[in-house]
Amino acid sequence: MNPVMFNLFGIEVHWYSVLILIGIILGIILLEKEAKRFKYPKDTIFNICFWAIIIGIIGARLYYVIFNFSYYSNNILDIFAIWNGGLAIHGGIIAGVATVIFLAKKHHLNFIKLLDIAAPSLILAQAIGRWGNFFNSEAHGIATTYANLKDLWIPEFVIKGMNIGGIYYLPTFYFESLWCLLGFIVLLIIRRFKYIKIGVITCIYLMWYSFGRFFIEAWRTDSLMLGGFKVAQILSLILFGVGLVYLIYLNRKGKYENLYNDINEKRITKKEGKKNV
Repeated sequence: MNPVMFNLFGIEVHWYSVLILIGIILGIILLEKEAKRFKYPKDTIFNICFWAIIIGIIGARLYYVIFNFSYYSNNILDIFAIWNGGLAIHGGIIAGVATVIFLAKKHHLNFIKLLDIAAPSLILAQAIGRWGNFFNSEAHGIATTYANLKDLWIPEFVIKGMNIGGIYYLPTFYFESLWCLLGFIVLLIIRRFKYIKIGVITCIYLMWYSFGRFFIEAWRTDSLMLGGFKVAQILSLILFGVGLVYLIYLNRKGKYENLYNDINEKRITKKEGKKNV
């Protein structure tokens, strides 16, 4: 596949960058629409999104560079060439969530509620962004055959794109994109439940993505490694466990306590001198 989408005045515009940008834009639109439903200040939400995305991208890149330090220590300038790929979603999630928590506290907002609002947007952006790996011929799985790929009901153009150097590979990026897209639909449905609690959507996101990523990662041939273990699988187990434990904790609360869809939730300002709900 050609990683370059088009040339603009001699500057190469890569599919990877464009698809990530599309995912971000759609994610922000979706997030702002949901935040508006709860009467969150638009400027504040945009500010949080902006910094969470910027720091999230930096975190995703640093995460990838750290686990490929032997290469980047000898190719310093390549650290900045993110259009060639190399953004680790787990690094982005960690950095992005930390940013949301910090800014939510600064603006006296419920950071768990904000994470719930952002979760569908994040998994949608992941589903779209994965196609950047397709055009970069990366994030694929083990070698296979054309017949096996046809048996998996994979579109012909994806199969052709997975013919790299005359060898067919499993399109793990494609599997993960579909898994994230399905997760996006699931989260949209769940967040309309009347008695869903604040934090449940975030828990389901962590469990849903981690479950799929753990098994998909087993097929990947370019995984980041820690010793003899795949880092993504280790983190998937940890994040799945965190989501499960917190979900159990939330379900032990009263039925009408801390409901996500309470549009009349109280958000206390500094002037009132109280904490937010």
